[in-house]
Amino acid sequence: MEGVLQAGDAKDWVYKGEGAANLILSYTGSSPSMHGKVLRIKKILKDKSLPAPSCMVFSSYEQLLWGHIPELLDSVKQDCLAQAYAVHVMSKHLGANHVDGGVRVGVSRDFLELVEKNVLNSRPAWRVNASSIDSTADAALLIADHSLFSGNPRGSSCIAVEIKSKCGFLPSSEYISKENSIKKQVTRYKMHQHLKFHQGQISRTSEYNPLDLFSGSKERICMAIKSFFSTPQNNFRIFVDGSLVFGGMGGGADNVLPAEKDKCLEDLSKLSGLELPDFIELLSEAIFRSGVLGKLLATQKLDDHDIEGAIHLYYNIISQPCLVCKNITDVELLRKYTLLHSLSLDKSLKIVRDFLVSATSKDCSLMISFRPREGGTTDSVYDSVFLESVKQTYEYKAYFVDLDVKPLDKMEHYFALDQKIVNFYTRNQEVVPSPKSQGWEVRSLGLERVHKELLFVVAVVTHTSA
Repeated sequence: MEGVLQAGDAKDWVYKGEGAANLILSYTGSSPSMHGKVLRIKKILKDKSLPAPSCMVFSSYEQLLWGHIPELLDSVKQDCLAQAYAVHVMSKHLGANHVDGGVRVGVSRDFLELVEKNVLNSRPAWRVNASSIDSTADAALLIADHSLFSGNPRGSSCIAVEIKSKCGFLPSSEYISKENSIKKQVTRYKMHQHLKFHQGQISRTSEYNPLDLFSGSKERICMAIKSFFSTPQNNFRIFVDGSLVFGGMGGGADNVLPAEKDKCLEDLSKLSGLELPDFIELLSEAIFRSGVLGKLLATQKLDDHDIEGAIHLYYNIISQPCLVCKNITDVELLRKYTLLHSLSLDKSLKIVRDFLVSATSKDCSLMISFRPREGGTTDSVYDSVFLESVKQTYEYKAYFVDLDVKPLDKMEHYFALDQKIVNFYTRNQEVVPSPKSQGWEVRSLGLERVHKELLFVVAVVTHTSA
C-alpha cells in the first residue's frame, strides 16, 4: 500500500459516507498500517452552475484573503488545501487535540474510477445525481477513522456518534434588516426546516433545537439528543465498531419509522450492552464534560456581522458595485451599510475571513467515540465518564470532521439562500407536520414583506449564475 494507490487496491476500500464535497471510504484490507483509517476523496458537482461546496484552488482574491498564512498558499500548489486549512486555521479555534489533519496519499485515475464503480450502489441516489468522484485528482486524504478506537479491549465494542450540530446561536447583528428581525428570535435551523419541507426534501420538520445542544445545560443537551432519534436527517448517526447502525448514509435519511428505530436500538443494545436511556446519559455527559461545543460555539460566533453585514465587505474585496445596497430603501440601514463600504481593505478581509471560518464551523460534524475502560486501568490518555446505571467507566475521544475552507465566491450564494429561508418563513402560511404530535398543524408565518426584497435576491442569484 506504499506509494500511489492503484486499481488493485480499490477492492480494499468500501463506502462509509459522504458530504457535499468529499466521499469517505473505510479500509477493509490486510495492511496493518491502514487498519482504522478512512480515505477522503474529492467530489465534483455535476451541475456546474452550482457553487462549489469547498475550495480546491485559490482565486486572486482568496490569495489576498488567506495570504497571511503561507502554509495555505503553499498547500494549494501541493493539492493538500483541506489538510492545511484544518491544521493551520481550524485547529487554532477548535483545539489541535480535536482536529486531525491526516496525511496526503497519491491515487491513480484507475483507482478512483474503480472505486466509483464499486461504491455506486451504496451511495444515496440523490448524492449520485448531484456529484461524482473527481477522477482527475492525484491525491486523497488519509485520516484516522474516528468512529473507532485503536487497540480496543478484547470483547468490547466501540460506539461512536456523529453530530452535525448546525448554528448554535441566534444572531444579534445590527446589520440585520427590520424585515429579517425574526432571525434574532428563531433559529436558522428551524426556518430552513420549513423551507426544506416546502421543497419536498423532508417529510416533516425536526424537533431538534441547536440552542439546546449548545446550552451548556445537561438536561437540554439530553433533550437535543432525544430529538435526533425521530428525525436524524443528516444531523445524527451512530456507529458500532465502525459500522453504521442508526441514521442515514451521507444525509440520505429523513426520519426513522418506529419499527426501524426499534430494530436499530435493539442492535445497539445487543452490541454495546447499553439501553437507550443509558446511551443518552453517556453521550450527554461526555458532551457536557468535554467542553468541545463551547469551542465550536465560540468559532461560530466569529460571524458577528451576519451575512447581511458580511456581504457588503465581500463586495469591498472584489471591488464590485454592491448588488444589495442598490435595492435598500431603509435610510438608517443604508447608512450602516455605507459605513461598511468605507472600511479599509484589511478590516474587510478580516470580517469576511471570520465569516468563512464560522461557516466551516456551522457545517462541520463532531465525532465522539466511546469504549469501556478495562478494570484497573488508570493511566489512559483519554477522558472518561462513569455511567452509574451500568457501573462502567467509558473512555471517550472527540474530533471535529469536515473542516473544509469555504470558497469566497460562495458569499453571494450564502446571502441569497439566507434571504430565501427568512423570506419563506415570514411570508407564508404553511401546513407542516408537527414534530410533537407527528400529526399536522397550520403555522401562521406572517405575510408582511415588500416586493423590492425579492428583486435584490433575484439580482444576486442572477449575478451568481452568470
